Amino acid sequence: QVQLVESGGGLVQAGGSLRLSCAVSGRTFSDFAISWFRQAPGKEREFVAGISSRDTTNYGDSVKGRFTISRDNAKSTVSLQIDSLKPEDTAVYYCAAINAWVYYTRPYYEQAGYDYWGQGTQVTVSS
Repeated sequence: QVQLVESGGGLVQAGGSLRLSCAVSGRTFSDFAISWFRQAPGKEREFVAGISSRDTTNYGDSVKGRFTISRDNAKSTVSLQIDSLKPEDTAVYYCAAINAWVYYTRPYYEQAGYDYWGQGTQVTVSS
């Protein structure tokens, strides 16, 4: 049973930073590419960042230059460093896993391809 558990969310002032983590268990970590999505109130879930099993990274346009995704294969975790936070970054952040080879063969920003999801962690940015 594959499980993804997010942590690190919280309340932060605009301009601040947060580091989110996603711990993956239940299968060989290198089998997966991992992405972060977020969903703000009243909005659709959107792709934020993804990292392949070979450490290729991809970012949504709204977060480029402020968000950094990385993975630690020894710890089976993926981190999302969020800097220069803005109120519009307020959302529930989810990590999701997709088979490593599928990440290269379909649009990585589409939710439909992801097989496993975490429960989400809330990020709230005050102005």
